[in-house]
Amino acid sequence: MRKTLNLDLGERSYPIHIGPGLISQSELYRPHIRGRQLMLVSNETVAPLYLPRVREALAGYQLEQVILPDGEEFKTLEILKRIFDALLENRFNRSCCLVALGGGVIGDMTGFAAASYQRGVDFIQIPTTLLAQVDSSVGGKTGVNHTLGKNMIGAFHQPRCVLADTSTLDTLDDRQLSAGLAEIIKYGLIEDVGFFAWLEQNMDQLLARDTETLMYAIERSCQCKAAIVAADEYEHGKRVLLNLGHTFGHAIETGMGYGCWLHGEAVAAGMAMAADLSARHGWLSGADVERIRTLLARAKLPVAAPKEMSRERFLELMAVDKKALDGGLRLVLMDDIGRSKICSDFDPRLLEQTLDPELPMTGS
Repeated sequence: MRKTLNLDLGERSYPIHIGPGLISQSELYRPHIRGRQLMLVSNETVAPLYLPRVREALAGYQLEQVILPDGEEFKTLEILKRIFDALLENRFNRSCCLVALGGGVIGDMTGFAAASYQRGVDFIQIPTTLLAQVDSSVGGKTGVNHTLGKNMIGAFHQPRCVLADTSTLDTLDDRQLSAGLAEIIKYGLIEDVGFFAWLEQNMDQLLARDTETLMYAIERSCQCKAAIVAADEYEHGKRVLLNLGHTFGHAIETGMGYGCWLHGEAVAAGMAMAADLSARHGWLSGADVERIRTLLARAKLPVAAPKEMSRERFLELMAVDKKALDGGLRLVLMDDIGRSKICSDFDPRLLEQTLDPELPMTGS
């Protein structure tokens, strides 16, 4: 039942395995481990559930572990130091490999530690949330948050392989499942209207955690991301499209306090805001805005920014987003469902209307 995709980056290419029970299959790890020292990094929620299986699959290596607190609010340089402490205390060398077992926070922090330790060591991604399986584990973006901006400190560092074990989704709570669906919907919006239509037809099965439906959605999402990353690894061009909804969303996460809104929830609201701004420019029809909002709502996701955030606060936070270019703001907007674009020449007056909590959104 396992599916395998390949992210083509020449000598740094790696497989993305998708299917149930993968974390127990030692043969999937071993081709990607070059030394004997493995540092397992997980969090207090995931470790009791799955770490024993990972340790069993990796028997025979020198295994050490570090367990971090669970939550976006702990994605900081201070907590990251615990990984470096464990590596140094156990005298890990340059041929070591880190193994990230958890959601996007664990994957991002472990990857950043791997990118930084002795100027770069290997790591393996074992994403255990839907959002991490379809997005953050693939593509090599790693980092931590700062109080002034999300993911502002980090590095590009590709994993050696990704094991997206769909069995781990059985223990995922409904809110986290919906957060992952936001990133899946994103892929349909940016360049795959057929996938967006498929999501409209199959949203109930996804929410019911039908295994085959989830596997197809994960595979199609990873195919889209892998193709874009292979074409633009360091985000100089097309890869920016993957940020649809993220500039708005990161402002929400920072403004509301890390951990208050899940990343996928903030991105969902951000995509609704991007649709609204696109419609205000006359690029996207009101009917399509409503279609986008309806699918997000069916996925049990927010479709508007928090009322507590003012227009001024949004603009302040968006100005320091890493997607800003030479002092100007870049947004990913839409001409149609499945046809997105990178836009820096939008009308700032229309952006202010989208950000105004007192104004109704288009199509509402």
